[in-house]
Amino acid sequence: MKRSAILLCLLGSLLLAQTPIEPVYAPVAEQPGLPRVLLIGDSISVGYTLPVRKLLAGEANVQRIPANGGTSGNGVFQMDAWLGKQKWDVIHFNFGLHDLKRMSDGEPQVPLAVYERYIRLFVTRLKSTGAKLIWATTTPVPEGPVNPPRKPEDVAAYNAAALRVMKESGVAIDDLYAFAQPRLKEIQRPVNVHFTDAGSEALARQVAASIRKALGPR
Repeated sequence: MKRSAILLCLLGSLLLAQTPIEPVYAPVAEQPGLPRVLLIGDSISVGYTLPVRKLLAGEANVQRIPANGGTSGNGVFQMDAWLGKQKWDVIHFNFGLHDLKRMSDGEPQVPLAVYERYIRLFVTRLKSTGAKLIWATTTPVPEGPVNPPRKPEDVAAYNAAALRVMKESGVAIDDLYAFAQPRLKEIQRPVNVHFTDAGSEALARQVAASIRKALGPR
């Protein structure tokens, strides 16, 4: 490799190392004696992570994976790194919106049958941790030309596949789809799968309640 290329690589690594971590992805300084909670999911979960931490302050140490979780296939690939060696008391998780995203050929990024297989693999690995598991259903896709392309009816199909796995595995359900659907005009951005700040706060209250239920009385 030429000297100039080496210098560019070193400079890039230095700049990356100096880039501050977004607060939502930064590990939380944990309070001893509190249960440990892990949030896994895509940008929808990124939106509710900080308010969930605030809601559960003094009740649980709420960590999240240090990235947008992406597809279920990415989850299978990354799961050991995300789980690490530490003990988790509750894991709240979701995959779906990236899987059902329509690609340039009009097909989903992850076909439904493959999605179900990946979810099954992921749940098997999570169950080995001994944590209480909570599956969050995928939130609605609104009508209209969302970008990137997604179809509202795909959400029901992918949720149904995931729920089959959860029922077989005895995993608790946090039905964010049912929570969000009747109030989409109030909490979701127009022609967008993402939520307003107030919408993310509303989802956070639902998520925090499901985590409290899993933690039980202290």
